[in-house]
Amino acid sequence: MIVKLTEALIRSAVPLPGKAKTEFVCDQGSGLFLEVRRTSPGRGTWYVRYKIGSATKYSRIGDSDSISLPEARAKAKGLRAQIQLGADPSEAARKQKEVPTFKAFVEKQYLPYIKARKRSWRDDENRFRQHLIPAFGNQLLNTVTRKQLVDLHRKLKEEYGLAGATCDHFIKQLKAMYNVAIQWEVVTENPATKIPLFREPNQVENYLTDEQLQRLLIVLHTNENRNVARVALYLLSTGARLTEALTATWQQMDLKSDTWRIPAATSKSKKVRAVPLNASAIDVLNEIQPDHKLRMGFLFVNARTGINLKTVHRAWYKIREEAGVPFLRLHDLRHMYASFLVNSGRTLYEVQQVLGHSSPQVTQRYAHLSTETLQAAASTASDRIRAASPKRPLPQLKLVSSGS
Repeated sequence: MIVKLTEALIRSAVPLPGKAKTEFVCDQGSGLFLEVRRTSPGRGTWYVRYKIGSATKYSRIGDSDSISLPEARAKAKGLRAQIQLGADPSEAARKQKEVPTFKAFVEKQYLPYIKARKRSWRDDENRFRQHLIPAFGNQLLNTVTRKQLVDLHRKLKEEYGLAGATCDHFIKQLKAMYNVAIQWEVVTENPATKIPLFREPNQVENYLTDEQLQRLLIVLHTNENRNVARVALYLLSTGARLTEALTATWQQMDLKSDTWRIPAATSKSKKVRAVPLNASAIDVLNEIQPDHKLRMGFLFVNARTGINLKTVHRAWYKIREEAGVPFLRLHDLRHMYASFLVNSGRTLYEVQQVLGHSSPQVTQRYAHLSTETLQAAASTASDRIRAASPKRPLPQLKLVSSGS
């Protein structure tokens, strides 16, 4: 029924006799009306009625006990302005109800998606479980704010003591997740964009002195755990990643061209990679299986299980202790291999290709290793300058009397 809405009417409004609910429509033609129900005495609900094409729609404003008449009229006016510009408030409200919580989206949609596409998905899963879901799990996905993410970023560093680079991984992960949510039209904005990162360097590279390298090689050639010792020698000789080595097969070895072809399924770049096999790498292969006719299956096989080695770290810890280099990680052997190449005068482009880096920026970390090579290069310029300089006689020295 159309009425003149007043505060007194709103306080006393009840459904008409025999009706479960009644709409009290504002006589000003704004589409605003108050719905009162017999099940909620003393409280009504504000709505705006409008049309999109030939369809009549409703947009809920709020309860009359929390929104006054002037506030309801102001909100109705704002909604009408949006509708005039082509917006549909009821459709927006419907979509809002369809937005999942942060926890539901991560567990039911995002994690299943990246498990099939990202090798390091377990790292993402751990970050969600340890910090992100506890922080935002019950919020709707589109209600997480940039301010909340900035605060978490700072909190991870200051209160949890995580390294700056580790804290940055959380923001990068959230940014990637929200980009997927936008592509799927679950949300429209990414709150993880434009958040300043700490960008702290976290690259740890351990290099051995000549004496330390000699001790390590003695242990690798004599240690009784030949399987793991061979793995380490192979890493040092090829610059391969541990996973690449542990999943290497004899079928991947082309000994006619001295090349190891790492398949895309194993390669970090997800592209087939060809690694040149030098003499020391071939020595390792010959020690593993000298008989060419018996070379089949994986290179590094667990003698008890008959399948390829899965983990070698416990044995490696004993080997490095015996060699007197307890700080040395298996991945450092890859860095050592790179240092051999750079310090022998190989270009960073060549190192990039051999190591299978996706970009030259990754290889650039090894530029500082070539100081001796650069010094030798600088000396060639000095040799040319001296050779082309005129030969001048040495100045005559005069003896000066001391006066005694």
